[in-house]
Order: sequence, then structure tokens, then C-alpha cells
Amino acid sequence: MKRICLVEDESSISEMIRLNLEMENYEVTLFDNGQKASDHFTSEVNYDLFILDVMLPGVSGVELCKTIRSYTSAPVLFLSAKGTTVDRIEGLKAGANDYLPKPFDLEELLLRVAVLTQSAAEEVISIGNWEVDLKTFMVSSPGNETSTQLSKKEMALIQLFHEREGEVVARTEILDRIWGTDQYPTTRTIDNFILNFRKIFEEDPRNPQHFLSVRGVGYKFMR
Repeated sequence: MKRICLVEDESSISEMIRLNLEMENYEVTLFDNGQKASDHFTSEVNYDLFILDVMLPGVSGVELCKTIRSYTSAPVLFLSAKGTTVDRIEGLKAGANDYLPKPFDLEELLLRVAVLTQSAAEEVISIGNWEVDLKTFMVSSPGNETSTQLSKKEMALIQLFHEREGEVVARTEILDRIWGTDQYPTTRTIDNFILNFRKIFEEDPRNPQHFLSVRGVGYKFMR
């Protein structure tokens, strides 16, 4: 059974989320105060997913996320009534994997939880005939005859595509998620990353099957 830590101070929302997650066969630990959750994390962070409200009494969700990241790489999903681009970037820069603005659709929440907990359970993902180790950032061919070391940025982009497999991901979203606002790359930077991925993963880089361009929008990843 997957374990989820939910930190949400609005009781009506937290109980609704907890009830529906338990109906989906998740084990849920609930906190209504950021300080209580922070104290708990000093002794227990063995969860498959953390769901955090951003605005919490005691300690904010952003600060909780930073604390969590000092202990574990388990996925973090933010819930917040603050849904501006700046707020989302702040959450992602703190180490979150996803950000869902309030009010949200319950079915969408459950879908995102399923995707994030599935990703957390995987240590190796396959792309074509290649395997990517999510812990070591190594890409290896069958039999480990050939291997390539990915950079931290490349790995973050692979993980984003993995989470959003089959969906079109806009270049602007990629820039916000991977680079944030402290750096000023251009969309051409993303294009160069994709070209490198195609050299590594595609049998024919000129006829890609995994990293597909969507003209005027961004890219779609297919395993």
C-alpha cells in the first residue's frame, strides 16, 4: 500500500482528499499544521508522496518542501489557492514535482497522485531500447554495452516528460519547470536538449519516435 502524507489546514478539503485517497487504497497520514508536520519529518519521511498546501499555519508549504528535500527525493504535490505563474515557479524551485491550483477537480487530483506515486516506485525507466537510471542519471543500452551520463538538467527534463508521457508540453512550461526565473535560457536551449536526446535514444534522429516536436507549441514524449 502506498503511503501519502497530506498537510492541509482546511478540514473540509483535507477530509475529502483523505477519504477519496483511502478509497483508492492509499494509506494517508494527515496534518493540519505546518509546524506539526515539520516536527514529524525529523523522525519520519518514509512516504511515497507528500501533498502540501502552500499557505499553512506554523510553517509554510514551501518551507516544508525544502525540509522534505533535505531527507528524501519522494515526489511533492502542492495544492494552493495561489495559482499564478510566480507561485508555481516558487513551489517548483523549492523541489516540488507538481502544482495543482485550488479549486481543483477531484478526478484530476487522483490522476496526478497515481502518476506521481507510480513514478516514485520506478528506479529505472525504458525509452526505446535504452534504460535510464533515475538515481545515477546513467543511460545504458541492453547488456550495458554502451552508457551515457546525463546532466542534472537533462535528467530533470526526462523526468518531466516521463510524468507527462503522451501529453504536449509547451516550451514555456519546460522553461518554468526546469530553469525557473533565475536563469534566462531561450526556447532554442530546449531544442538543443531535444536534439541531444534524439542522438542518444532514437534509432533514426531525423525520424524520432520518442521525442516528438509539436510545431509552435513544444514537445510530446512517447516511450
